[in-house]
Amino acid sequence: MKEKPKSEFPKERLLSLDFFRGITMFLLVAEGTRLWSVLVQDPIAGTVFETFFQQFHHHQWNGLRFWDLVQPFFMFIVGVAMPFSYAKRLKSGDSKNTITKHIIQRCFILLAFGVGLHCGYRKQLVWELWNVLSQLSVTILVAYFLMRYKWSVQVIVSIGLLLLTETLYRTFPMEGYNQPFVKDHNFGSWMDLILMGKINNGGGWVAINAIPTAAHTIWGVVAGQLLQSSKTEYEKVKLLALSGGIILVLGYVLDWTSITPIIKRICTTSFVLASGGWALLVLAFSYWLIDIKKKNRWIFPFVIFGTNSIFIYMFSNTVGSQWFNEFIGIFTHGILGWLNTPEFMVKLLTSLSILGLEWLLCYYLFRKKIFFRI
Repeated sequence: MKEKPKSEFPKERLLSLDFFRGITMFLLVAEGTRLWSVLVQDPIAGTVFETFFQQFHHHQWNGLRFWDLVQPFFMFIVGVAMPFSYAKRLKSGDSKNTITKHIIQRCFILLAFGVGLHCGYRKQLVWELWNVLSQLSVTILVAYFLMRYKWSVQVIVSIGLLLLTETLYRTFPMEGYNQPFVKDHNFGSWMDLILMGKINNGGGWVAINAIPTAAHTIWGVVAGQLLQSSKTEYEKVKLLALSGGIILVLGYVLDWTSITPIIKRICTTSFVLASGGWALLVLAFSYWLIDIKKKNRWIFPFVIFGTNSIFIYMFSNTVGSQWFNEFIGIFTHGILGWLNTPEFMVKLLTSLSILGLEWLLCYYLFRKKIFFRI
């Protein structure tokens, strides 16, 4: 039997980038199978394991759980990939104008996908802008047009965006929406009324999160440009880790001193800093472990989800949540029911089966070299 190659990916790829994208998509796809919801139900509920798996659910308001980092990771990693994609397209002969037109077109498509997903969730035509894809349609555009400037300008603009939203929240005078850090009574909720004629009652999410969280995509671009630079590998790791550590600490200090609370649902300055710091630290560690130390043989299962990231995200949130999950449940519930399997195990195995089949779908597309791009 012919021995399999050690890696199925081209040697020139930045595997830490592939891994970071892939693990982020794995987490999001797993959410679509309801895996994280199952893991906080009985008999896990009330145990130390529930405390752990609560980290895979958003914090209700002021605080930071692991799951609150997934969207920032998504936006950050898109930024990291942008300089590499831009350089590749220039090398292939595309003009700067052609690339710019494609970026603008891509952002319109992402916006359409984001709005379309909300229509699917509601099962009716709605105009809602809270989805991560809608947010990305703004952050990508901002980061792209800043990408041509040196890193210091990009960082200054990102800080300016944070200061702008911080000021708007703190100084907005309209009664009922002049409480900057109170759910549904802040500037962001008022803007939702202007943009959509409604607020996200109970959830507290706001559409203008796209402004402060654009910093995540901008910082991703800066990190990508650093990884492209001629600096040594260890210099790159040190700079990523140092910058990540500084803004991480700054974000937590703002929260601990009650200057600005960490609130993911309105993307406060402290939240953007803390989550951006974690993103930089994860990238630094991944780059050191996977690309420098070459400890990369284990990443393949995760990377597969990242090879068709937009496709599998859309699939799991449309076909998956509205048909595929229930279809697979017919068989798992039926077969496991015959075996008198406890309800918790039925739900757990159903989620894992869906996750496995969606991975196989991505793997099939990967093997056939079918990659959906927008």
